[in-house]
Amino acid sequence: MRLTVFWQRMAEHFGPGYADTFARDHVMSELGGRTVNQALDAGWEAKDVWRVVCAVMGVPGEKR
Repeated sequence: MRLTVFWQRMAEHFGPGYADTFARDHVMSELGGRTVNQALDAGWEAKDVWRVVCAVMGVPGEKR
């Protein structure tokens, strides 16, 4: 998954403004105690981060 697709999906699910806030501030144990931004910066694949976000935040199957 390209980062552009990842950020599009984040914006579609959370809204454009909140997607950035969520990615910056929401720490998830499933990402090793990191935020989305920290996980991506640490080298996690965007598709893996998106899967975690989907699981943790209950993103509907059709948006995954």
